[in-house]
Amino acid sequence: MNTLELWVDTICQELGLQVEDANALIPVVLDLARDVAHGVARPAAPVTAFFLGLAVAGSGRLDKEAVQDLAAQVSAAAGHWREPNE
Repeated sequence: MNTLELWVDTICQELGLQVEDANALIPVVLDLARDVAHGVARPAAPVTAFFLGLAVAGSGRLDKEAVQDLAAQVSAAAGHWREPNE
């Protein structure tokens, strides 16, 4: 296990999260962060990941497919993002 995987396991335990195979979500979240950082702004990446977490929790679907579905929706929005004054 690498440091990131160990950290994910640790933080899930610390926060009391019961996420099946949480480490499988790492590429999904990293891809989302990349898309938002490049398509919108770098500081938007962690903020977006936070709101993705809220959306997943609010959906009642705490599974990999829910995270993938919502992340894909946000990544698509980031890909079409244009500043309002552009």
